[in-house]
Amino acid sequence: MYRRIGIASLMAMFFLTSVSAFGADKIKNKGVVTLRNGDTLTVKTSEGDFTVTINSDTKIQHGVGLTGIRKKQDTPDVLIPGLKMKFEGEGGGQENQVIAKTIDFDTDDLALAEVIQAGLNPTAQQQARNMQAISTNEAGISTNQGAITANRASIAATNEEVAATQQEVTANKANINEVASSTKKRFSEMGEVVTKSEYTVLFSTGQYGLTSDYKQGLAELAKQALTYPKGWVISVAGYADSVGNAASNQTLSKQRAQAVVAYLLQDCAVPVGRIVAPGAMGESNPVDSNETTSGRTENRRVDVKLLLNKGVAGGDM
Repeated sequence: MYRRIGIASLMAMFFLTSVSAFGADKIKNKGVVTLRNGDTLTVKTSEGDFTVTINSDTKIQHGVGLTGIRKKQDTPDVLIPGLKMKFEGEGGGQENQVIAKTIDFDTDDLALAEVIQAGLNPTAQQQARNMQAISTNEAGISTNQGAITANRASIAATNEEVAATQQEVTANKANINEVASSTKKRFSEMGEVVTKSEYTVLFSTGQYGLTSDYKQGLAELAKQALTYPKGWVISVAGYADSVGNAASNQTLSKQRAQAVVAYLLQDCAVPVGRIVAPGAMGESNPVDSNETTSGRTENRRVDVKLLLNKGVAGGDM
């Protein structure tokens, strides 16, 4: 009898262990990546922040085609801050922790996230330089006692620069959440639109930097846009000539568009929600023949348009 009771107890324990092993919580949610540390993502959702861990088994994918039903696999490199995504997986043992099985995103949302990163990179680089300056000053204190007072003053000044830079980074990260919530909303609010102003930025062969003349032109267009309280967006589309291969020209047209967007965001105070995701158009839609020098010059460009809701524009026309 005791033996039968012992066997029954063991079977009960095995059953409970099996339930625990195979009963892991399934979690499914969506949100915006706000921070990445290696294989760990912090994702802001409507239910709060989630910690999402990826591994070699995680499928990272985006829809292709008109329906988006067919999926294309991507590498973890696309999971950058600012990316709007959906995730599904099992609970990681603590509240709001997920070991991701699948992550899905839209290529338009990735393009917007890359624009944000283009704007953040100069700030991050400046912060890195400031931190290096702090390390250099601290080393000088330890090796040269006679310069302690001067170095401490330098450290204090540098710390102030770092604090200001960190505030800029925080402000830019706040724009990431705005991108996720306002991108689709702004198009539904716009209704029928008309082109109020147009501006074209030209580039030298293989270049994507902005000259002072073109910066002034962009600033004037931005100033005009900011006079309208609502009902407007700025569209940005980058192009390249036919010199080189198509793949490199596609990348170059994207870099040119991102350079314009970064200037509008950082120097012209255009809200990120008012800029349509930049188009990387490559060699398409040439405005002149690529067989001539002058034609290729005209094709190395970024077209910038101020689009107004037709009702808003009616008052100016």
